[in-house]
Amino acid sequence: MAQENITANPPSASRRLMIPGLASGHATFHWIIQSFAVVLPEIQMFFGLNSVGAAGVMSARDLAAGLIALPGGVVVDVLRRYWGFLLSGCLGLAALGSLVMGVSPVYWLLLIGIGVVAISHSVWHLPASASLSYHFAERRGTALSFHGVGGSVGDVVGPLATGALLAFLGWQGLMSIYAIAPFFFGFMAVWTFRHIGRVNTESGTPADPPTMERRLKLTRQLLRNPVLWGLTFVRGLRGMCLISLVTILSLYFDDVLEMSEFWRGFHISLLIVVGLVAKTGAGYLSDRWGRKQVLVPGLIWSCLVTLALIPFSDGISLTITIALLGLFLYPDQPILTAAVFDVVGREVASTGLGVVACIAFIMSAASALVSAAIYETMGFTETMYFIAALFALAAVVFGLLPLSRGAAE
Repeated sequence: MAQENITANPPSASRRLMIPGLASGHATFHWIIQSFAVVLPEIQMFFGLNSVGAAGVMSARDLAAGLIALPGGVVVDVLRRYWGFLLSGCLGLAALGSLVMGVSPVYWLLLIGIGVVAISHSVWHLPASASLSYHFAERRGTALSFHGVGGSVGDVVGPLATGALLAFLGWQGLMSIYAIAPFFFGFMAVWTFRHIGRVNTESGTPADPPTMERRLKLTRQLLRNPVLWGLTFVRGLRGMCLISLVTILSLYFDDVLEMSEFWRGFHISLLIVVGLVAKTGAGYLSDRWGRKQVLVPGLIWSCLVTLALIPFSDGISLTITIALLGLFLYPDQPILTAAVFDVVGREVASTGLGVVACIAFIMSAASALVSAAIYETMGFTETMYFIAALFALAAVVFGLLPLSRGAAE
């Protein structure tokens, strides 16, 4: 297979805009999505839901994202020349979903709006991550970490802004207003991302797209790779931990601690803000030292700090523990994505990521309901034990995977 000319393609001006442009779009998605955690108690009260019903909002989000990821990965690989338009369309679709949430008078319509946002976000990740992997192959972990930092900025600012604005606006009005930014960015993305996905060979001529026969052959090889399935399981466990923590902490802040809207938003943001600095550092170190050498200690750290939430469940000790938990809760995601691209070929990169994301999202969707049921019937302590066990299992499985330091072409 011919190697990509990483320095010459896409044009240098477009290449300079690629990381900040994709990071900005990623921030927009996460601003909307992370706001769900802050408004969850308001949604629960508005529709008269119990904890499991409230968690159903988060489950619907991840289920929709998972179901679209697998076929989306295949389609995205085929439509590589049109990735710029696809990324723009994802932003427009997120605006539509947020507007639907804002006007929803019934629970099922709310779930549809959340599903639309989740689908657009899931599809966005496929060309965005694959293009960074293509054009920055030698610094794959670092480039993906910068993309992740954009998401983390949305994760931090979104809950803070939502918590503050809920004092003046209802949750539905807020979701309607949040439709404005992705709609605007969608128009800008048509120009910004026009060269994304157009990979050239060293000779300077456009690379011919693989035939359908070759795609099927590469996909069959991909699905027979046990390392890919191991990474899928670890990604799923990590997703189960994340959605369970965000869902249960939001409910716990309201049910038990009776936090105001602002302080709920503050603590959800705090869970993420520490990872803003750690994320790029973790990605860089994974490029230098290896994925396993960075991710396994990080998963063990998350396990131990989750257990620490049991004795430190109130006051300033809770705030400090949440900050410590955020140190590696979000920086692990770009490393896992880079590990997937390390083992899949360029021509089926989005297909491989789609397989991983599909199963991982379905696992996390189920976990939100399971953790909410544990919280409803047993309590906060037992739920933290459940989440810590998932982190520990992820660390063991990832530590046993035979990962290569070389990147797949």
